Amino acid sequence: MRKVDPERQAAQRGRILEAAAECFARRGFHGTSTAEICAAAGMSPGNLFHYYPSKEALIEALVDADRQAWAGRRRSLEEGDAASLLGNLVEEELARISDPGYRRLAMEVLAESVRNPRIAERVARDETARKEAFVGLLRRAAKRGQAPAGFQAAPSADWLLLLLDGAFSRAVVDPAFKPRACARRIRAAVAAMLKEVP
Repeated sequence: MRKVDPERQAAQRGRILEAAAECFARRGFHGTSTAEICAAAGMSPGNLFHYYPSKEALIEALVDADRQAWAGRRRSLEEGDAASLLGNLVEEELARISDPGYRRLAMEVLAESVRNPRIAERVARDETARKEAFVGLLRRAAKRGQAPAGFQAAPSADWLLLLLDGAFSRAVVDPAFKPRACARRIRAAVAAMLKEVP
């Protein structure tokens, strides 16, 4: 009996997810065949189905990977000046939004979440993790005196996420729109929301 190599299996899963993400972004979830994903990943259908039994399982895994990435980001945001880290997080979000492949894949996932309750549940958990990262930074900023008295982190995070989601929507419908060009304005809006520290 062959010994299971967890690192090799993780690498295979990663390669499959990367290939699936590229295919879904290019041709859509329903327009992509498993044969195309196999070709992009350089493996047989049997190998693909060993790791992911369906295209739905691939979308679920892509959303789960995004949530795990948010968990990693949250850990990296635990040290340092909260207001500066918040600005950096805004820049990261805008960089992701600026990637046409990311936008197409995100739209595919959102569309599938309307049809598939399992995907909808995962997307909701992903968005919760995303919001928690912003709320955590805003609470830390408030504790360090970088926000006015009575500052409420959760509604402020919602407001900031509305700005970023609006940038995403504009980038989807307007090819001339450049999300990164919003960075200075969004940072200024965040600075206005948080009081300046001398």
